[in-house]
Amino acid sequence: MTSMRIHVVGVGGPGTSAIAIILREMGHDVSGSDVRESDVLTRLRSLGVRVNVPHDPQVVKGCDMVTSSAAVRNTNVELFAARESGTTVMTRAEMLGWISPQATTVAVAGTHGKTTTTTLLTLMLRAAGRDPGYLIGADVSQLPRSAHWGDDVFVIEADESDSSHRAIKPQATILTNVDVDHLDEHGSFEGIVESFDAYLGAVPGSKVLCIDDPTTARLANKHGAITYGLEAGDFTARDLRFVDGGARFAVVHAGQRHEVQLPLRGEHNVRNFLAAYAMAVQLGVDGKTASAAVRNFSGVNRRFEVRARDGGATFADDYAHLPAEIAAVLRGVRAGDEQWKRIIAVFQPNRFNRMAVMSDAYRDAFIDADVVVITDIYASGTDRIEGVTGKLVVDAVRAAHPQARVEWREHRRELVDFVARECGDGDLCISMGCGDIETFPDEVVARRRELSRGD
Repeated sequence: MTSMRIHVVGVGGPGTSAIAIILREMGHDVSGSDVRESDVLTRLRSLGVRVNVPHDPQVVKGCDMVTSSAAVRNTNVELFAARESGTTVMTRAEMLGWISPQATTVAVAGTHGKTTTTTLLTLMLRAAGRDPGYLIGADVSQLPRSAHWGDDVFVIEADESDSSHRAIKPQATILTNVDVDHLDEHGSFEGIVESFDAYLGAVPGSKVLCIDDPTTARLANKHGAITYGLEAGDFTARDLRFVDGGARFAVVHAGQRHEVQLPLRGEHNVRNFLAAYAMAVQLGVDGKTASAAVRNFSGVNRRFEVRARDGGATFADDYAHLPAEIAAVLRGVRAGDEQWKRIIAVFQPNRFNRMAVMSDAYRDAFIDADVVVITDIYASGTDRIEGVTGKLVVDAVRAAHPQARVEWREHRRELVDFVARECGDGDLCISMGCGDIETFPDEVVARRRELSRGD
């Protein structure tokens, strides 16, 4: 392949930084830009990616292609300069569509579970002595970086938020589930289903789908897919129990049975394992090897990540931001063998356009929490909508569960102060969302220490 000069705008984001790494390892001359310095930019520079801060229209001169994060507005000075000069400008989805045909690509699609499933499949392939390429939307401690261009299959997340799943051209795919989200992209739930239906129809090789999800079960039947589920399907889990912060079970397929110790909580993660295992077997990995590959898995960044313990309270953080994800995380915590005094769930809603159409869908998401604390919406690049705030989620939960304890703390300072004072010995506080809530546990612990000093 001829080396090309490619620039990535907003290169500090998890998706775009991974693309920059892939392009660099493919042999291209890669540069990038962002609005502020970060550890991600330092790592990219160490890999040979030139990065400028802040944005500068001069850096796109001489580029063959320019791509950007979905969070970067079309008015960005670098994107404007690239278009003015006639340089090819690609969305993130289009860039993935350009990269994926250059390898035997296996895509992991679905509303929930893509990152964990992609990681598990990658670890299974590596345990079999292979060198898979991969692109993962989060940091994983057991992998040297979030992306790699290997000498084997290329395992990639296929995101429906920007229709990347339609742009990518995989030879095989996993579809974990289909849920309501990104209605601004697809218009309706029916539109989401149609997009996945068309996506599956274009995949020539193995299709692995979850039979526990009614929508994917229908799609599996239509497309003749390999299926998995907790109790039914071609690949199933038997004798499931949750102990020591993880799951123990046997994976059963075609008369074979392999014992699994998965250090992840919740039935949703057992399904993620089954999806990865089923695809690994299709790719020639021995079942015993695939099962053993996850025994010491330390998890994906921001997937029930215990961040601190202070004064007998435990503070964890999770990326969950949709109703089904939140419910699954809290259900997994409740089902474990730890004896938490209380589960305190802190949620930061994400995107004004999402909350405008689906805030009521959160009404039952927190039933496994003892205390629910909601703060205001993190915009994620979306425009403010009059009357749309995090209070809509509070109202939905209170209306459905009038006896529940639901606290509204609109501003960050009052949120931190309330939780710092509320958490006691034996409590688990889990913060959830895909905005800047990820720093919340550190802020709360710092505030608790101020309070202990009398500040």
